[in-house]
Amino acid sequence: MLEKLKQDVTLKLANAEYFKGSELPEVEFSAAPAHTGADLSMTWALAAAKKLRKNPMEIAKEACKALREMTVVADAQVTAPGFINIKLDDKFIITTAADRRLKDREGDCAKHNILIEFVSANPTGPLHVASGRGASLGDSLVKIHRALGYCCDSEYYVNDAGNQAELLAISVKARKEGKEPPENGYHGSYLIELAKRIPADLPEEQYGRWAMEELIKTQQQDMKDFHVDFTRWFRESDLHKEEAPKKALEALKAQGYTYEKENAVWFGSTKDAEAQDDKDRVLVRKDGRPTYFLADIAYHKNKYDRGYNTLIDILGADHHGYVPRMKAAVHALGKEEKSFVPIIHQLVHLTEGGEQVKMSKRAGRFITLRELMNEVGTDVCRFFFASRTPNAHMIFDMDLAKKRTNENPVFYVQYVHARIYSIFKAAAEKGFTEYNTAPTALTPQERALMLKLIWFKQVLRNCVADLSPHHLTTYLIELAGLFHAFYDNCRVLNEQNPAQTKARLFICQRVAERIKKGLEFIGVSAPEEM
Repeated sequence: MLEKLKQDVTLKLANAEYFKGSELPEVEFSAAPAHTGADLSMTWALAAAKKLRKNPMEIAKEACKALREMTVVADAQVTAPGFINIKLDDKFIITTAADRRLKDREGDCAKHNILIEFVSANPTGPLHVASGRGASLGDSLVKIHRALGYCCDSEYYVNDAGNQAELLAISVKARKEGKEPPENGYHGSYLIELAKRIPADLPEEQYGRWAMEELIKTQQQDMKDFHVDFTRWFRESDLHKEEAPKKALEALKAQGYTYEKENAVWFGSTKDAEAQDDKDRVLVRKDGRPTYFLADIAYHKNKYDRGYNTLIDILGADHHGYVPRMKAAVHALGKEEKSFVPIIHQLVHLTEGGEQVKMSKRAGRFITLRELMNEVGTDVCRFFFASRTPNAHMIFDMDLAKKRTNENPVFYVQYVHARIYSIFKAAAEKGFTEYNTAPTALTPQERALMLKLIWFKQVLRNCVADLSPHHLTTYLIELAGLFHAFYDNCRVLNEQNPAQTKARLFICQRVAERIKKGLEFIGVSAPEEM
């Protein structure tokens, strides 16, 4: 509905006598500052001043004259240096807040077929906390894209090829024999428990493959319990079975991007200014084995070959060097670089008692995602991870995460949903069982709450635009705050005033719907009692 309002305002201004025939800027809305007493704010007059070469205050005044003629606009005022502040008609707010439609498009996969790959941790150990941040980010983006009507799939790339199984076999065998793994092996204590479960009749040469499959099952269970569901777990070994690296190499050769040097085959990205990496890289080693880089190129070619036209890769903080080389490879495959969208999420620092929890992955001592879920709960993990932009380092406050009070933002939001359901329960006991009677007028607290509801879809669009769900967690916290103010000032159940009761139950129902849907997008439950 805000999109429709934008179109109507655009048309109204274009047809106003003062602006007729002029080249005008796009209309964009933002929430109006509280001190203005308005609902929407526009910087349109400031942008129009550059095009029309007129004073922005004069432009804003003329725009307000036109806007006041619209039935959905209760008032429009100007503040210096040319802001337009719009107060909306109550009826428009009520109607828009009741609109449940979210989709901008109807699954046009030819234009918007997106694959988001995330986590993709090596299957040599349990998932750690940083993987949880990547999982939360990826899963939320998939859900939000789908809600807005994009075709969007999720994928976990399982690196089950290469020499990892061999190293894992050596490491788990050492643990089975009560020894320390070699320096270049895997040192986590999880291998001690894993080694105890090795079947007695399993040949030693199968230790690595068996251990890897067991760890993949662990990772899959972790993701399930973290409320993450992948469209596909894609195995690197399948690429090799289909000779995909060989086919990718042939495609690069056909485009003139390979050359031989020192008995190896190289990717010559530096020959092309548009595809330039900081250096050329080996694709096939001297002994004929493909490098990880060639396998990654083959995997991305496979994604395009399956019909995806936007590839979003969510990468850990240590993958900065990966980005330019993969962009160069995407260009060499004949795809637009902008079709490859890397997101690098920064590190997570756990704190407890005001001090950082020390972790050493190399020594095999690190906090697993499973341990964090068990300690603070999946809902808290998901909400906290979603609350920060991926490019910001994250301080995960364990003390706050364990609190079951309104200080903890997760419980602050969930409590509103539970409180509304307790209101519904009490309402049913008094004979109020339907929530479809919209109010005809709004008190200030009702109005502020309903106004917030109309921004929900725009918040989801902002999440897609910035590829971050943090806008949604902020929105939910603010919505919860407005509900608390409404609840404290507006009696919902009043048997002496059934019309008012029905109207306020309507408002409660719409708030509960938005909170449940918003929490669903970030993988958090919406309890009906707490």
